[in-house]
Amino acid sequence: MSKPMLKNVLITGGAGYVGSALVPSLLDKGYNVAVYDLYLYGDVFREIENNPNLTQIKADIRNKDKLVEAMKNIDAVIHLACISNDPSYELDPELGKSINLDAFYNVIESAEENNVKRFIYASTSSVYGIKEEKNVRETDTCKPLTDYSKFKLECEKILLNREKKDMTRVVLRPATVCGYARRLRLDLVVNVLTIHALENKKIRVYGGAQLRPNINIKDRVRAYDLLLTAPSEKIDGEIFNAGYQNLSVDEIANVIKDTINDPEITVEHIPTDDIRSYHINSDKIKEVLGFEPKYTIEDAVKSLVDAYNNGLIEDGLNNPLYHNIKTMKNVNLK
Repeated sequence: MSKPMLKNVLITGGAGYVGSALVPSLLDKGYNVAVYDLYLYGDVFREIENNPNLTQIKADIRNKDKLVEAMKNIDAVIHLACISNDPSYELDPELGKSINLDAFYNVIESAEENNVKRFIYASTSSVYGIKEEKNVRETDTCKPLTDYSKFKLECEKILLNREKKDMTRVVLRPATVCGYARRLRLDLVVNVLTIHALENKKIRVYGGAQLRPNINIKDRVRAYDLLLTAPSEKIDGEIFNAGYQNLSVDEIANVIKDTINDPEITVEHIPTDDIRSYHINSDKIKEVLGFEPKYTIEDAVKSLVDAYNNGLIEDGLNNPLYHNIKTMKNVNLK
């Protein structure tokens, strides 16, 4: 099986949390990378902006003309762009739908019109909803609880049900991401509990029994790299879970406390209505592609502690740059 030659990659939402780690990694591997993003969280790539293989396009995925132009000579698209997380989406459901669902047609049609060879869609493991099973697999029924996850699932169906047109299409359902990146998010479970431990000496646990699968951001980057290089016949039309440690929120809090190893840190429990709980199985991506995670929650916590101690995180609990909902409240995307 020959591997595809996908040299030119466009990443929608490439200046977000995952993209800020993925883009430098792909550049280091010799790809030409185009970032298509609104840059709501600042000049993420200023340290590498002079890299001749990096193209930065400040634009909206709701603008199909710009998408079509941006995808000329592109071999592969990684579609990360969306209004991320339920609270940010729920600020303005109509806006959220226009970006997370309606604009998906622009992205996929622009790729088809430019004969893009591969389309990788970033979905989410939250499409499974609440599951009692201990190992939720890609073939299990999805019961998304929110419009954010419902539209993620709908975009999966749109992509995989389209006429093939010689474009390899694959869906990744990642677990919740954790760890430090250039455009940091501190509103995800491991990251937010860690910053509370560092700044307040108190880990606030909402609920605690809910299972939350996680994946280190370094491993999520590795997963996308693998999907770019995998033979088409192995991945076309497929959905892959990508997670590692399936721990309860209580267990995550204890890992953080033990990793930081500060006796002053305490754990506080707070009631919550967020009952989402699921435990994903990631055997398929291992069996089909040989992918195994290398980095742990402990590694993610250490990366955040190192960044904090080196002054790379400023006012982590309040700075809008680290919290999607704080930023979304202050921008006008109408």
